Amino acid sequence: MRAVLTGATVVALLLGAAPAAAARPDVPSTERLSWLARHLGRQALPERDGWAAEGPGTTGGSAATPERTRVVRSRAELVAALGGDNASNAADATPKLIYVDGAIDGFEGPDGTTLSCADLADPGYRLDAYLAAYDPAVWGRVAPAGPVEEARVRSVTNQTRQTQINVGPNTTIVGLRGARLTGLTLMIDRASNVIVRNLTFVAARDCFPAWSPTDGEAGNWNSQYDQISVRRSEHVWVDHNSFTDGDNPDSAQPVYFGRPYQVHDGSLDVTHTASLVTASWNRFTRRDKLMLIGSSNTVGPDVGRLRVTVHHNLFDGVLQRLPRVRFGQVDVYNNHYRLGGDGFQYALGVGVQSAIHAENNFFTLDPTVDPADLLHDWGGTGLTERGSWVRQGAGRARPVDLLAAYNAGHDPDLAADAGWTPTLRRDPVLPAPLVPLLVDPLAGADRLPS
Repeated sequence: MRAVLTGATVVALLLGAAPAAAARPDVPSTERLSWLARHLGRQALPERDGWAAEGPGTTGGSAATPERTRVVRSRAELVAALGGDNASNAADATPKLIYVDGAIDGFEGPDGTTLSCADLADPGYRLDAYLAAYDPAVWGRVAPAGPVEEARVRSVTNQTRQTQINVGPNTTIVGLRGARLTGLTLMIDRASNVIVRNLTFVAARDCFPAWSPTDGEAGNWNSQYDQISVRRSEHVWVDHNSFTDGDNPDSAQPVYFGRPYQVHDGSLDVTHTASLVTASWNRFTRRDKLMLIGSSNTVGPDVGRLRVTVHHNLFDGVLQRLPRVRFGQVDVYNNHYRLGGDGFQYALGVGVQSAIHAENNFFTLDPTVDPADLLHDWGGTGLTERGSWVRQGAGRARPVDLLAAYNAGHDPDLAADAGWTPTLRRDPVLPAPLVPLLVDPLAGADRLPS
């Protein structure tokens, strides 16, 4: 039987006696890790815990040998622990177990100094030149092209080499207490059987956003770098992490061409035929785009893929994609949503051929948020939604039929059946009123003993 520190086990360990952690301001190796940290790193996903538990389950790097078990404290050490060469690490299938100690910055250069966006820019790129070249009043509403755009693309290539950290198959990355990954993307691409736990992700910023003049009625700025990106992979467990933009929110960015200059993309995106993912006990705070499942409306290889479970997460002060789904059978249950304020758009995005099963979620809403606006139709046909509760402003918590509320105010109606019933759930589904009591104190990084 697999041992795991989740749910009731976490509470028991937090309240009970546990082996004391070794004193460690300077951890040179795994030898000085506490018993709890060692145990946490070797854990596999529990049986039946969401889509990632299907078939052989998700074991990550739990079988790593001592030679492939590392404590890392810098970008260079993280890349070395993942295989040694960031360009080829995605193909390193040897089991590996990596403990992150302290803060790692994706902009850390080879000599340990922090690089700036200017350091990564191609000589032919400057933001002021880009704005002058592609101002819609001059350029029109067509996609940017020409030397300045080409220089921006080369700049993006430079940043990708620096801040996108490629993860190979059979890997566990787990944070020790206080671990932070800043300004980087964990790219899980063609790298199945990966576990990411107990980490705080901060501000995976794009130095070179692209202007997309035909995105929406007025155009939009689009950035490239997610905090975690799962592509063409299976059996991925993302658990007890925190996602934030820190002191660099999109709301603080300037406005160009009448649109906010967005420098952040998603927190946890599952795209490009990825499947069998469980996202559990995470905390998403004050971000715009959270979780995109399926990146294109094109019917093709994504059909039958993108199967994801989203349970016991806290969505706090976030704006959209909680998640937004195309094609996938996505189980969304026992999550707490604290939503409202400037910029809020929707929670559940019902996209093309999506099959969301949303059950016993709790919504704490600003008085300005209408429960009818928690759903958004992105070309889908229906979803299963049951057991939802809402507390609006200072009012009393009450059950609400979100689908009926949406259909009463929108046309066309969404159907009430996603066409499937989840079977991969480790624990009984909690009544929605209990969800905040459990999720709020236990979701996110540094809630697991390490």
